[in-house]
This record gives sequence, C-alpha cells and structure tokens, in this order.
Amino acid sequence: MKRSIQAVLAASAASLAFGQQQVLDLSTVDWTLTSPNFSYISVRGKVPSHAHLDLHAAQVIGDPLYGLNDFNLRWVAFSNWTYTSAPLTSLKANASSTWLVFNGLDTFTSIELCGQHVASTNNQFRQYYFEVSNIMASCENPFLSVNFGSAPIIANAIAAQPGAETWPYGVQQLFEFTNREQIRKEQNDFGWDWGPAFAPAGIWQPAYVVQLPSQSVYVRNTLVDVYREGQRNLLPPDQSKDWRLNASVDYLGSLPSSATLNYAITSGKNSTILSGSFMNITSEGGRLTGSIVVPSNAVDLWWPVGMGSQTLYNLTLDVVGSGNTTIATVTKRIGFRTIFNNQTPVSQAQLDAGVAPGNNWHFEINGHEFYAKGSNFIPPDPFWPNVTEPRLRQLFESVVDGNQNLLRVWSSGAYPPDFMYDLADEMGILLWSEFEFSCALYPVNQEFLENVAQEAEYQVRRVNHHPSMTYWAGGNELENLELYLVNETAPDEYPRYLAEYEKLFLDTIGVAVFENTRSISFSPSSTTNGWLTLDFSKQQPIAQRYENLTAGSVYGNTDHYNYNSTEAFDLSTYPIGRFANEFGFHSMPSLQSWQQAVDPSDLHFNSSIVMLRDHHPPAGGLNTSNFYNASIGQGQMTMAAQEWYPVPNKSDSLANFSAWCHTTQIFQADFYKSQIEFYRRGSARPERQLGSLYWQLEDQWQAPTWAGIEYDGRWKVLHYVAKDIYSPVIISSYLNVSTHEFEVWVVSDLWSPVSASVNLTWYDWSGKQLNISTPTSTNVSVGALNGTQILSSNLDTLLSRYDPSQVLLAMQVSAQGALPNSNTTQTFTHTNWFHATALSNAPLMDPGLQLSYSNATPKFTVKATKGVAAWVWLDYPSGAVLNFDANSFWLVPGEEKEIGYRVKSDTTGGKWVDGVTVRSLWDNTVP
Repeated sequence: MKRSIQAVLAASAASLAFGQQQVLDLSTVDWTLTSPNFSYISVRGKVPSHAHLDLHAAQVIGDPLYGLNDFNLRWVAFSNWTYTSAPLTSLKANASSTWLVFNGLDTFTSIELCGQHVASTNNQFRQYYFEVSNIMASCENPFLSVNFGSAPIIANAIAAQPGAETWPYGVQQLFEFTNREQIRKEQNDFGWDWGPAFAPAGIWQPAYVVQLPSQSVYVRNTLVDVYREGQRNLLPPDQSKDWRLNASVDYLGSLPSSATLNYAITSGKNSTILSGSFMNITSEGGRLTGSIVVPSNAVDLWWPVGMGSQTLYNLTLDVVGSGNTTIATVTKRIGFRTIFNNQTPVSQAQLDAGVAPGNNWHFEINGHEFYAKGSNFIPPDPFWPNVTEPRLRQLFESVVDGNQNLLRVWSSGAYPPDFMYDLADEMGILLWSEFEFSCALYPVNQEFLENVAQEAEYQVRRVNHHPSMTYWAGGNELENLELYLVNETAPDEYPRYLAEYEKLFLDTIGVAVFENTRSISFSPSSTTNGWLTLDFSKQQPIAQRYENLTAGSVYGNTDHYNYNSTEAFDLSTYPIGRFANEFGFHSMPSLQSWQQAVDPSDLHFNSSIVMLRDHHPPAGGLNTSNFYNASIGQGQMTMAAQEWYPVPNKSDSLANFSAWCHTTQIFQADFYKSQIEFYRRGSARPERQLGSLYWQLEDQWQAPTWAGIEYDGRWKVLHYVAKDIYSPVIISSYLNVSTHEFEVWVVSDLWSPVSASVNLTWYDWSGKQLNISTPTSTNVSVGALNGTQILSSNLDTLLSRYDPSQVLLAMQVSAQGALPNSNTTQTFTHTNWFHATALSNAPLMDPGLQLSYSNATPKFTVKATKGVAAWVWLDYPSGAVLNFDANSFWLVPGEEKEIGYRVKSDTTGGKWVDGVTVRSLWDNTVP
C-alpha cells in the first residue's frame, strides 16, 4: 500500500469539518515560554515541545545532551514553566460549544483560558478535554495559558503527604530524581542506567481548540478491534471463522438519538471491498459503538516481515445523523490478522514430540507459531517532540535490515505516537507494547487507580486498530523482580503488596484491556511465569501462576544479566525458558558518537565526562560526582575486554580510546551472539524456546549503554552481529565449559523443512587447514522451526594433538528452503566461527587486509592476504550515517568479501567513501 502515513494521519486525527465546525491546531499558534522562577526568561515556545527544547532553541541553555548538561540543567526541572498563546483571533464567541483537547500534557498543569482557570492535570499519558463554552461566551480576546509545575518537586511533595504509600527498603529502584512511582510521568525522565534525567515539562503532544455547532461532534479517539468470531484474549482463535470488526467512536459534542455508523473498507488501490452500516449500535457517554462481520474470504491476511505480505486496508467510519447526514468521518488503516500470546498448558501432542511439560509462552500469527527475533525499544530521545516520523523510519529500516520481526516497546518510556505504529504496520514489525510502569511497585489509592484507568483505556483504544499491535504487558520486571524483592526483604508483608499489585495491574489495567479488545493478549508483567487459570465469566479472567511451579516443567519467559564477564560464555549460566525477553551487557559508543557530545580534551576512557555519562549502576540519587558507581560500569566493560580479547595500548591517545570503545562493542556483540544461539537452539530442545529479544535496540544519547544502534543511527558491532545470527538458517557451536562436550547445530526458523549441506574446516591462525577428525562435509535435514545436531564430541579429544589457542573452526551451511507463505525455494547460507580459548590468549597474525572500492558497483571489497582475520570491521568517518551489508566478519587468507551499503544521511557530499577504513582484532596488538 503506497498511501502516505501523512495522509492517513490527517484523516485520522479528528473528524473532518462539517458545517461551521472549527478545529484550531495549537501548533499553528505563536507561543511564549516564561517562568515564574526567572522573570528575565521569556522566549518563543512551540507546541508540541518541552521547555528544555525551547530554551535551547532560544540559546538560553546549551545542547542538553552535551557534556554533563544532564547535571547542569537540573534547575530547569526544578522550575515551573508557563506556555502562553498569542490571541486566538480565529475563535468565535458564539459557537454552540468550545472544547480544549490536549493529547499529551507533561505532566502537572494549571490551564487558563482568558485568564480564567479551566482545569488542572496530573498525567502525561492521558488525553484531556475540557468544555470552555461559558468562558468563551464572555471573552473578547481569547488566549490560552498552561502553567507546568516541577514534576520532581511535586513527586516529592506527594510522597511526603501523611498516609502516602511506602514500600520495603530496596524494592523501589532509584535512579536519580526520587519518587517517580508516585506520579504518572515517563519513568525514565527521572533517570535510568542508559539515559539522562531531565524530567522535562511541556505540551508534548498535539493540542486543539474545537468549536462545534449544535448537533455536531468532534471525534477525539477511535477504537477498532478486528478478531475472529468467538475469539478471546489469551486463547487460540479459530482460523476458520469469519472476522468480527468492532468500532467505537469517542466524541465531543452532541449526537441525535438516531445516529448510526456506516463504514467502507477499501484496498490500497482504493477499490471498495465492503461497505454498509454497523449493527448493534449503542450510544452512551460520548461513545458510539457498533460491529460488523467481515467474511474471511473477502480480505487478505496481514503478516509480519519475512512471513508474508503486509496487506493493509482503509476503514472509513461515517457518523450519520437524521436525514442520512454525515456528521463526522474518521479513517483508520487496518489489517486482518490474529496475534496470540500462547501461555496454554503443553499439550499431549507436544509432549509426544519431546516438549517439556509445563506451559507454553510464545506468539502465534494467524494460527502459526514463529520464532520472534528482535530487541527492546526505548525512547529514542529524552524529549519525545524530537522523535519524528523520518527518524523512526530510519530506525525501523535498521530493524528490518537486521532480520528482526518483533520489538518490545519497553516501559517506562512513553506510549509511542501513532506514526510509529503506522510505520510498523507498513514494514511488518510486531510491537509488544507495555503500560508505563517499571522496576517499582505503585500506589493503589483510589485517585491513583482512577487516573491509571483513564490512561489505560485511552491508550488501548488509540492503538488497537494497528495490525502491528501484538501484546500488552502491565509493566517491566514487576513479577520477577519487584514481587521477588518484597518476598526477600519483607516476607511477612508479601500478601499485602501482592494484593496491591493485583489491584493495579490486573484489576485496573487488565480490566481496561479486556473491556476494550478481544484481539490482544495481556499479562500483568513483562517477565512472568504466565497465567495459572483463566475464567472469562469474570471481569478480570486471569489468575497468575507466580511460583506455583512443578519440578521438571518449564514456564514463562526470562531475562538475564550477568556482569561477571568471566562467566559470559558459560552456557550453564543462561536461563532456560520458553522465551527470552531481555538480556544484555553494555558497551561504549563509537568515537564518532562521543565526538558529538564530548570536548576533544575529554576523549579518553576514564575522563571525568566519559565516566559520568556512564549511569550504570544507577547513581541512586542526584549526586553529580558519582564516580564510584560509574567506575563500576566502566570496570565491567574493561574487565570483559581484558578477559576475552587482546586490548589496545596505542601510542596515539585518541586512537587508543577509539580502539577500546570498539573492543567493548566486540565483547557485547560476542556475548549476545552466544545467548541468541543458545535460545535459538532451544527451539529444538525440550524447552521449545521461541523468541529472543535482546536489550536494547537503540540509544537516546551518546553514552555507554546496552544499545546496538547509536543515537544518530550508526550501527554498533552488536547490530551487525545480531543481523547475522538472526538469519533464517544458522550454524552454531556449543561448548560445555565444565565437561568440554562440544556440539554443532544447524537451526532454522522457517516454517517448512530444509535440506542443508554443511562444511566444517579447522584452521590455525596462518590459515593452514588442520587434520582434525570431524566430517568436513555432510548433508542434513532440519525440521520446520527446529534444529539438527550435526556434531557431538569432546573438545579435548578432538584437539588432543593441538594447542587449543591456535585452533579455529570455520562452520558453513547452505540450505534450500522457502520463506513462510512463499512457494519459491531459495538458498540460505551462513558462516560461523569457533575458537577453543579466549582470543586474549590467541597468537593472532597480521591478516594483511586489503580494502578497495568500486565506483561501478558501488561496493567495497575486503581481502585477507596473510592470515585469518578475526572481527573484520569497516569504519567510516563522521558526517554520514550508513549501514554496510555485512560487518564484523571473519576471513581466511585469500578470501575476499564484497560489501554494499545503504546511506541514511550524508553531509559530506559523498566524501565519506574516501574515509572508510578496515581493521581486525589483530590491530589491537599494534601500538
């Protein structure tokens, strides 16, 4: 479908103008930003925006992301800020009704119109709407004023109130600003271990003034739920049934009692598939609802990337009044698919096939289980108004190019904008979404619960129509971390906090999900052992399993962090579960990224600026000289590099810093690769493991983090390596570090069996082939979504005649098969390498790398001429962002590799090509 996102959004944003309806987009109005704390500050403001951004644009403050400005600018967060509009001269005093509509206010506000108080707000994630007709009737020169209170100060005041909720010591994770759990604001605004703490304030989402004549409405939100007849959340849908489409329009204004809802479903070529009127119409409380049945054979299915076509349709909803008059029209882009989170008990058929008892935990698309390959998405910027559609498109192109099909949209950032889901719909990226709660327990007083209920209902209804919408989780690490910590630190109080947890995450948020969608599965926590029972006769059907586990059975999903790098590649330390939703280790960004944010004099590994931009482990407060915790994070990366690779000691300080940064990236990528291989092999083992999502996809600033993509879009080593190991068919080795049992497997995530030829070749570092008794060539078959072991031996026996540090194994597979929903057979190839000891002990040789570039192709060619080249890396200078077709690969002497690229941005006029360099791990040994 080629229809632009902008066109869809323009049609979807609000009802079109009928009669004298007027919708004033407040982004088109002039604004002034002032502060009652600083009488001398008065600058131009914007909508949407944050105070930090407008102060920076006016040169009152420097770039918030530069140096230690996350510390230096805390005065902004501790101040109040007021946005005042220019006179709203286009408004009419005699409109039947006038409304203010805010899609996002961050966070505590007092709103005035014409100098009169309208309302106060306290939730960044709610849509607020206020009728101001009475004020407008007596206002000759209308203007709007929105005063924002300091979120950190207000959070502290709430926590200090008599009777405020408290929790056992050590349960609530504190990053920088305190008491984030007391308020409904983006939690990582108060700091996280991969980002800064700015606690910004502003009108961060679109805002409007709506004026309506009588018998007219403005559509403020729309729910569309597409599911199979009879489908229920968390239960497998019957793929033979027709589709049910529920639509529900939330409106402002007044409708006649006879109002109905008409529809038209059109294809991308604008041909009408179906049209007519909704049945079962109800109208109550500003909401018009109806449903239709769509025959299964009338539409084509939507599939994720790599599994089929991303077929999208336009759904037009007409609100129709008396005399068949159209009162409002809304267009949504939809797809027909089922996406089901399977937590059902393991069936007898699965047991017979060798699956371990317990419960499943995986996703199924249109009735097909699949292997979820992806990562965790965090806010791409500390300030959401900076996150534009082109910027996210570039990021999502990297997701697709990286062989990923699912992103976990982590809490606690902010609920993503509509255009992010639109991009995911187009590109076939599944989005596991979460409510914005993380690494803490939360209050359960009635005001807080009602606030959250409004937030959850609005967000569920807003995004439910997107076929990329995959799953709702109540929050991050609540069951496996927060409840665990309560039970460890205050076991006597565990029943109380468990009941409070369920009141918020099941009885409030869960109810909001189940009351608004039948198509999306829900769990109260991201990492979980899953549900124990379901009872859909209840408003909230889930009874959680928690620790009701049976020995020998496998349940739920896992996360894994181990900062003892000596255990990094010990497979026995990796968790066994049905799905891995979080795992990782941090690394430094590239020199090019550091140069964007740090003065040249500070570009060395242990400079104060570099150290203090490392926020792992978290500072646990507002200490601006937290060198102790920062040294822990820096030390973890340093020790990992020293443990596993030759580390640089170059005479040129800048080159040495760059090489150290790169070496931490190699460890990170190598560690993730080992885990992804382990989890993917789990698809063929009793755990029947069907997903791995590493932490994390991208950066929100230039600093040591877990990201695979840097702030400007530059790929780290990790994203290249993840792209490789997320190939449809891979070959991998597995070593038991205790017994030295050694295995090689071919694993496929294709949905039909493949036939494959495998080559295993042993080398020394000079590239000489070694005579080690393993089959050099063999043919194997691999089942659908499965794996085949092709070698099982003991490494000590295999290498009995060799020094293990001098031995390398090159593994290659070439498989014939077809992508899901494709009848075309194609060849899938993959190459992998095994080394028996840490590369820090290996006798690396100069591989004699040669780099050339062809203007005709245009491609680069890298050739090794002298020895085996480990971790070959093509680097490019600042001023451009691109990704190579391959990077971080190995070569044997005489082997050359041709490499294409995709340019994402370029301010060098193409001259970046002349600055491309190549290096391998051997270069770390060169002074």
